[in-house]
Amino acid sequence: MNTKKIDYWKIIKENVLIWIVLLMVIYVSIVQPNFLSWDNFSNISINVACRFLIALGISGCLITKGNDLSAGRTVGLAACIAGTLLQRPDAAGKFYPNLGNMNLFVVLLIVVAVCCVIGLVNGLVVSYWQVPPFIATLGMQTIVYGICLVYTKAAPLGSYREDYTNLASGKLFGVIPYMFFVALFFGLAMWFLYNKTRHGKYMYAIGGNENAAEVSGINVKATKIRIYILASALFGIAGYFLGAKAGGATVNTGMSYELEAIAECTIGGVSTNGGVGKISGILIGVLVFELLKSSMQFLRINTSWQYIVQGIVIIVAVALDLRKYLAKK
Repeated sequence: MNTKKIDYWKIIKENVLIWIVLLMVIYVSIVQPNFLSWDNFSNISINVACRFLIALGISGCLITKGNDLSAGRTVGLAACIAGTLLQRPDAAGKFYPNLGNMNLFVVLLIVVAVCCVIGLVNGLVVSYWQVPPFIATLGMQTIVYGICLVYTKAAPLGSYREDYTNLASGKLFGVIPYMFFVALFFGLAMWFLYNKTRHGKYMYAIGGNENAAEVSGINVKATKIRIYILASALFGIAGYFLGAKAGGATVNTGMSYELEAIAECTIGGVSTNGGVGKISGILIGVLVFELLKSSMQFLRINTSWQYIVQGIVIIVAVALDLRKYLAKK
């Protein structure tokens, strides 16, 4: 009977970032006992929920060898649109002075609809104009930022309605954050989409070999368009809840979130070379990145150095992914 030998050294090398962060978490837990408090885990879970939605959107693009660098700005636009529609009636300098109390779900639909238009344009440009996703979405990133500046006139938003902010800060029975259930719902929905539907099979096939997928009868263009629309819809939902969590928004909300999402996906096993990626891995990647940021905050590391560390993690995560890809060739 042949037993497959487990290469522990290979496992350690391929997941080096995860092991480093786990060691860091253990160290912080020892020197800062409050790190293991329920309040901190609650805050981390809320942060993870928002970032998980963004990473889920990015993942579909990465699996098909694409990208979406407009993610962060789309999140920011979504947060700003929601903010302008959900201010308190007595808010000073209210964006829409004569606007009544709009239904929270209706506002969410408006936000998602606007973001889906952005995703549709991205998908059309990538699929029909054959513009590389990096360039297409980089251009869209600037366009969305400009739209947000024009729409908000660069004015910061705040004074939100309590029922809106409670969506992010509220907890079931005062213990489990509502955002946990939001992340759980979308995580399960995306798992089903990726693993149990024709769309998911097409997506992985395109990422594995686009030419072969097209020859086999897959409508590659339509599939890519759906992927970019879904990604932007998820960015919109993330921005909606991010605004509720922050209690305010500016044109800079969500800036560079797409880079973190790419790192989180690659840490979690989504290959930038396409065809590979699991929802469970994405969640692990997001959790690892958020634990890293929380650990640095508890260690009182200067914010400037935190950005440097995060940048290094992004580079290393993608480099390790490329290394795995080259090793398989």
